[in-house]
Amino acid sequence: MIRRSRDCWLVVPLAVLIVCLSACSGGTSSGSNPGPGNDTAPSISSQPMSQAVFLGASATFSVAATGTAPLTYQWQMNSQDVGTNSSTYSTGPTTAAENNAMIQVIVSNAFGNTPSNTVKLTVNTPAAGTANVLTYHNDNGRTGQNLNETTLTTANVNSSTFGKLGSLPVAGIVDAEPLYVSNLTVAGAPHNVVFVATEGDLVYAFDADTFAQLWKTSVLASGETTSDLVDGCGQVAPEIGITSTPVIDLSAGAHGTIFVVAMSKDTGGNYHQRLHSLDLTTGAEQSGSPTEIQATFTAPVTGAHTVFNPMQYKERVGLLLLNGVIYLGWASHCDTVPYQGWLMGYSESTFQQVSVLNITPNGSQGAIWMAGAGLAADSNGFIYFLVGNGTFDDTLDANGFPDMADYGNGFLKVSTSGNTLAVADYFNMFDTDSESNGDVDLGSGGAMVLPAQKDNQGNTWNLAVGAGKDTNLYVVNTAAGMMGKFNTSNDSAIYQELDGALPGGVWSAPAYFNGAVYYGSVNQKLSAFTISNAKLSAAPAQSPTSFGYPGATPSISANGNSNGIVWAIENGGTGVLHAYNASNLTNELYNSNQAPGGRDQFNTSGNCKFVTPMIANGRVFVGTGTAASPGGPGAVIVFGLLQ
Repeated sequence: MIRRSRDCWLVVPLAVLIVCLSACSGGTSSGSNPGPGNDTAPSISSQPMSQAVFLGASATFSVAATGTAPLTYQWQMNSQDVGTNSSTYSTGPTTAAENNAMIQVIVSNAFGNTPSNTVKLTVNTPAAGTANVLTYHNDNGRTGQNLNETTLTTANVNSSTFGKLGSLPVAGIVDAEPLYVSNLTVAGAPHNVVFVATEGDLVYAFDADTFAQLWKTSVLASGETTSDLVDGCGQVAPEIGITSTPVIDLSAGAHGTIFVVAMSKDTGGNYHQRLHSLDLTTGAEQSGSPTEIQATFTAPVTGAHTVFNPMQYKERVGLLLLNGVIYLGWASHCDTVPYQGWLMGYSESTFQQVSVLNITPNGSQGAIWMAGAGLAADSNGFIYFLVGNGTFDDTLDANGFPDMADYGNGFLKVSTSGNTLAVADYFNMFDTDSESNGDVDLGSGGAMVLPAQKDNQGNTWNLAVGAGKDTNLYVVNTAAGMMGKFNTSNDSAIYQELDGALPGGVWSAPAYFNGAVYYGSVNQKLSAFTISNAKLSAAPAQSPTSFGYPGATPSISANGNSNGIVWAIENGGTGVLHAYNASNLTNELYNSNQAPGGRDQFNTSGNCKFVTPMIANGRVFVGTGTAASPGGPGAVIVFGLLQ
């Protein structure tokens, strides 16, 4: 009974009262909130979808439902309650035991329970992988070819089936090429691992399949920072840390070792260059690491004593591991003098310096820069590289070498015999002095040692190629004493010279695959120079796309000689990854601007200008960064087949 007024009473059946109270009630959770008499049980409007992830990655399921609020959600895996009261459920890092697990959610309210469809969680165990990328551009010849790529093909690399999968976030811009080790045991479990070094003086290890960070190491000493821009040179900005591509030795140390060179600055304003040896599975410094890089050199002829000043240099070229010795080459900060051309070797076992060479000891300049390409080497233990503008002695000794041992703007072959670095042979252009004076030198490009080539008579030729700012492509014969040396009239002694073959000049490194040499010069199309009769063609095949400054350093993926793909990065505020059929550059298979809605685009703020793409086990890794100040964001963008 309900009292209405004064002492008058109205008798109301209890059942009517209950219905009225129920119809007038409401809720605040998700679901519909219909008016009186329209209460509904949950109805699922969007069912969960099956998910497939790699082992260790998280999977997310979601549901959408209507009905009288409040709605509650109970997720289940194999009929066991999991998750929270939410319309989405994210697993933790998945395990192998969760493969083929059945996922369902029950949506409930005061008027009923509605189960969703049952869907499947598939946990894929990554293939153990066979590809390792342990050094810049895959091998000591710096050919840039991965011939063990069985996943990526000319048929499946297109914007429908291939694209950006994600990124590996780091602190600091990534100028070094990422490296890769397959099936490495970290913390007791096997992983395919990608290693990333940054200008923030940081080294990272990531699972290449799940993108999980496995370890991170700062190589800065206590109280130090990364280097500032020495003399205001902005070639590497906004900080200088680890600029060059490290090198990995799987047999060094207890678990394998990654070697890196890092620049830093202490609180007293002193600059440091150090060589670090890090355990491959933990990132910990090895015993005896790091070592402070110092050097002196006594010049031939004059006996002048030169001292390496760590402030004046950066280690830009990729590290070379050759016969147990790690070789380093040094570039200047812009053309800020004083500087000279230094090459050094350190024992990977003792970490002690075993050899030093100054290639302009009685002159100046002659830095080793090469757009970040690695020092190249052949199977006989000779090192090859291109030298920047600097002193060259036009007067030659009786053996045809510069009489004061200055090799500015040269293509050099250096002996490592007996742990002594010495110039074994060289080539300099007849107009080398005017090129150096005009800053039109060779040092802007990388050198590459070709696989042995045969001519039509069956003769075997051992060759190397190089190019720089003067637009010419130089091919040298690396046989003893046959590189070409120097005369003041012409370059007739060189094995082959293609004048003007690379318009715009080269600020990048070449690649080789299946009888062709690939170059990306500035503001020009990617070029493929086929080799016939042990000579490069004068009329290269070209891509449809031109690449602005600094051109492009191509990399190759292939399965033996089949499914060859040329990968190249176009620099800009938005970087572009391009893929071409290696046997027909006019056939562009993919670029990261093709997918709708900007799906595959990545921002670089123009900081991928000397970046080299790395390909391994079905993935393409592109280092970049948008940092405008020290410690700012960097990343490695990861591309692969879309699931």
